[in-house]
Amino acid sequence: MEQKISMERLEQAVNLFGSFDGNIRLLEHEFSVTMVNRDGELRVSGDAENVMMACKAVEGLLSLSARGEAIGEQNVRYVCSLVRAGKGDKIAELSSDVLCVSAKGRPVKPKTLGQEAYIRSVLKNTVTIGVGPAGTGKTYLAVAAAVAAFRDRQVNRIILTRPAVEAGERLGFLPGDLQSKVDPYLRPLYDALFDLLGAETYQKYVEHGSIEVAPLAYMRGRTLDDSFIILDEAQNTSREQMKMFLTRLGFGSKIVITGDATQIDLPEGKLSGLKEAMRVLKNVEGIGICELTDADVVRHVMVQRIVQAYAEYEKRHGAELRDTSADSGKRAVRGVHRTAARGRR
Repeated sequence: MEQKISMERLEQAVNLFGSFDGNIRLLEHEFSVTMVNRDGELRVSGDAENVMMACKAVEGLLSLSARGEAIGEQNVRYVCSLVRAGKGDKIAELSSDVLCVSAKGRPVKPKTLGQEAYIRSVLKNTVTIGVGPAGTGKTYLAVAAAVAAFRDRQVNRIILTRPAVEAGERLGFLPGDLQSKVDPYLRPLYDALFDLLGAETYQKYVEHGSIEVAPLAYMRGRTLDDSFIILDEAQNTSREQMKMFLTRLGFGSKIVITGDATQIDLPEGKLSGLKEAMRVLKNVEGIGICELTDADVVRHVMVQRIVQAYAEYEKRHGAELRDTSADSGKRAVRGVHRTAARGRR
């Protein structure tokens, strides 16, 4: 079977095809079809069902291109996944609205339907909880929304915080004073701010007190008015820390909480404040909960594959992993009891 798609404008064709026809080659691979550009038409040939899906993907990409979107590998893979899932008509819902412009003039906007829903929730609600795997843009988009609100004078301050919980290492192993020890845990927040504001502008705002990046422990006892507050890596908060953080909210402020429930670094048996908050707050007015998936990963395609592989493995071996984890916890408790007994002797 063969279908033809008219390519009306040269710049549209250039954007669709990509560098060295990379986008077309990827479409051919994804749908097992052959694509040839001839006489201002893109001719798609192969199995009937595959040709139909490939044509839907091309039309979706052309609609994105017509709205000024630069077509790259991430766009192509995401559009292909939507078409395969029978959601090709959803491509039109991808917004072309720019959330923020980076220091280098690059527009920042949602790239997936999940990210679109996440940003809508951030703009609409006083509190938004965004959960999802690595690479879904949870932190970066939240910081972009904060920068946009700050530039529009909707808030007077940006406050970014995260718990200083180690992933198998101890803070004490790091050199320097307390600030030097916690800085590595805040580095992702610094990186996002540097990219969106530039290092000099960021430093100026920090000196003026307009931007604050600090560990979660520094939030206790404060009331945060007219602020855009982001709690990152919230899966590593305790239930007490989460409640403490949420009650810092002041007048004219907005909170975004981000985390990945599959990457909890808390001690065995310690309840994650993020998981509890999602259960407790799910029906509270003014609070939005957005769950991103591996389909929303916008990093390297390998990140998406790794996330999917781990999810499938944990699904297959869930009971085995829980048993192993429980046994480790019991051994640790027995070790503590033996140590205590030796101390008494």
